[in-house]
Order: sequence, then structure tokens, then C-alpha cells
Amino acid sequence: MIDRDRLEAIVREAGRIALAGWPGDGHALEHWEKVPGSPVCTIDLAVDEFLKRELHALLPSAGWLSEETLDSHKRQEHELVWLVDPVDGTRDFIAGRTGWAVSVALVNTRRPLFGYLYAPARRREEGGEFWAGELGKGAWRNGERLLASARSALGGARVPARKLAPEDEDLVLVDQPNSIALRMAMVASNEADLLATLRWGFEWDIAAAGLIAREAGAAVTDAFGKPLNYNKHDPRAFGVLCCSSALHAAAVERLADRAERYSA
Repeated sequence: MIDRDRLEAIVREAGRIALAGWPGDGHALEHWEKVPGSPVCTIDLAVDEFLKRELHALLPSAGWLSEETLDSHKRQEHELVWLVDPVDGTRDFIAGRTGWAVSVALVNTRRPLFGYLYAPARRREEGGEFWAGELGKGAWRNGERLLASARSALGGARVPARKLAPEDEDLVLVDQPNSIALRMAMVASNEADLLATLRWGFEWDIAAAGLIAREAGAAVTDAFGKPLNYNKHDPRAFGVLCCSSALHAAAVERLADRAERYSA
């Protein structure tokens, strides 16, 4: 159906374009806020333009949904749709930190078929971190098969966050990249046990990482424990819960009151 080698090459080139303008290497960067609290930079737009052109050439029949492109609901007329975040973790990118990634997913009938994350500023001696997942085939980082966390006890679970709510003080903080996709990928690679958000988010943030985590054996749902669907008319969901499958029920129960309150 699709040239996987060409798709991987496109995602890698997108990462190289982003890295070439990354302030962490001393490059000057123009950035601003689309709306208060939502930063964007010239590299976001350049990578978006590159991906839109190259992915359309690769698969002309697919629709398009990206953080940096004005949405058109005509995408719902397409069986296949690209879901793209050209730079997920823009805050870390602008600050010269490494917690950002290019995120690309191909969705069919509301479920991802392929998911790719490329974080070229991380593990630079290895050419960056390149994550890939394919529906029913598995997930990999830099060619190594991933096996998600299998933790069964909520107490002591590793969470990529900067602080914990009082009711979550039995959890353990680990490094938190700004990119939510990379935080989900940490569960896929057994570097974290649980990632949960309690806010409205967009499909392009989680489609690729969600597939990678599921293919590694993790549970991935919204904050209420319900399945995530993609290419919806409103491309949002309330929260994401990505965790060891054995933790999922307990995590949903712990989050229930807060999810109900914050989603109202």
C-alpha cells in the first residue's frame, strides 16, 4: 500500500530540517504565540510545509490534518488521512531543550496504521531517536523492538511529570520532555509506567505515539478510559491515558473524579 522506506526517509528529513534551525545548536529562531499559551516558530511552519508536500506526493489520495495547517473537514471524505505535528514539544524546541519530536501518523477508518516519531536532538551519537509503529506488526526505537511497562501496582509507578497532585504522591517522577508524544513513547519503551493528561488535546499530538505505545503492549485511551478515535469532525479528545495494561483500570478509577470535573 505504501513505500515504508520512502515514508521513513521523509520523516527523517523533516527531523533534519527542524534540527538545522534548533536553538540548542545556537541558531537564532523567530517565534510567537498563535494564541496565549500556544507557541509556534518558523521551523514549525517550514517542517509542516515540507511534510505536506512530500506526504501528498507519496500518497495523493490521503487527507491532511496538522497542527500548523488550517483544518478542512473535507479530510473526512478521505479513507486515509495524515495526522501531523511538525514539531511536537515546541516549548522545548524554542528553549533549546531536546524534548521535541516530529510526529507523523497515517490513519485509516479512525485508527492509525503507521506511526513515526523522530527526535533528532536526542541520542545524537546514534543519529537521534527514531520511533516506528505499524498496526499489528509491533513498535521499534532505533531498530530495537519495544516492550512496554508491565507494572501492575499503581503505587511507585513512574510518571513523566514535573510535579504531582497531592492524591498522586505515591507515584514517582521521571524526566518530562515537553512533547506529549515522547512521554507516551517512554511508556512504550518501559522508561515510564503511566502518562495521563486532564485537558482537551488534539489528535495530531497522540496518533503516532498512541500506535507505538499500543503496539508495544501499553493501554492507550482518553482520560475516561474510552477508546480514542481519529479523523473526527472535532479533532479533540479529553485527556490521554497511556500506561501499562495492568495499571489501566486502577488509573481510570483514580482519575475519574478529576476527569469529570475538568472536562465540564
